[in-house]
Amino acid sequence: MKSTNLLKPYLALFVGALSISTSAILVKWVAAPAAVTAFYRLFLTVLFMTPFFIKYIPEMSGITKRDWLFSIISGVLLAFHFILWFESLNYTSVTSSVVLVTLQPLFAFVGGYVFFKERLTVGALLSGLLAITGSVIISWGDFRVSGKALFGDLLALLACAMVTGYWLFGQDLRKRLSLMTYTYVVYGVSSMTLLLYVLAFRYSLFSYSQTDWLCFILLAIVPTLLGHSLMNWSVKWVSAVTVSMSILFEPVGASILAYFLLGEIIQPSQWIGGLFILTGIGTYLWSENRKRAFLVQESS
Repeated sequence: MKSTNLLKPYLALFVGALSISTSAILVKWVAAPAAVTAFYRLFLTVLFMTPFFIKYIPEMSGITKRDWLFSIISGVLLAFHFILWFESLNYTSVTSSVVLVTLQPLFAFVGGYVFFKERLTVGALLSGLLAITGSVIISWGDFRVSGKALFGDLLALLACAMVTGYWLFGQDLRKRLSLMTYTYVVYGVSSMTLLLYVLAFRYSLFSYSQTDWLCFILLAIVPTLLGHSLMNWSVKWVSAVTVSMSILFEPVGASILAYFLLGEIIQPSQWIGGLFILTGIGTYLWSENRKRAFLVQESS
């Protein structure tokens, strides 16, 4: 990959992180149950993608049984990530929930090593700890010692584990599948999983306000089609750990949006934490970029 093209995955990660930052705000505006919101987010995404997917249909015949299995696992993990995270926003604040959901390096470092034998440098670990420290600082003034808040925090932490698994399996799948085929299949599996969940718990699929429907559509377009798809595009060239590191920018964006749109106050500790996060992300991505550039130079 040329040095100019080398920067494209990181630019995509930045735009993707900004797009994903809108997710928590939109979910906060929705009155529908978490599972219904998650279902329409994925279902509408698949619907919008269908006209563009038609020319990729022949690629479906080349998907192996192993890739189908990984796609199903990835889709189910994504579905329950959304259910758990959206539900957590009913119990705790945007900042607390988003911070816990984006603590993915803690899981990705372990998962990448155990399942894919990825080697991690001391610099990567230190950068991750710096970013995670920033996440903790952001949430410090917002965590509340109450049963309701703690329950929401637990749901967000479980959602974090789910989405990390989704990225790890996606990292493997994207080495063989195109972005369109991979996202369409995985989002389709997620939609079916969420539909079964909604029907099992007998939630209504249609009796919602215009605001809810508008938020469903925006959730499909901005954080999913733009945000997650850019992340999925990038994961072909960068590791799941790198994706997780970039997503740590989400608490910064979500906190700023929550201040302007929901009236949530941003404490000085949250500004300081944001600086820690951006420093950690910048350090890690810079070191990864230098390492990859060096490898490309060595191989040429």
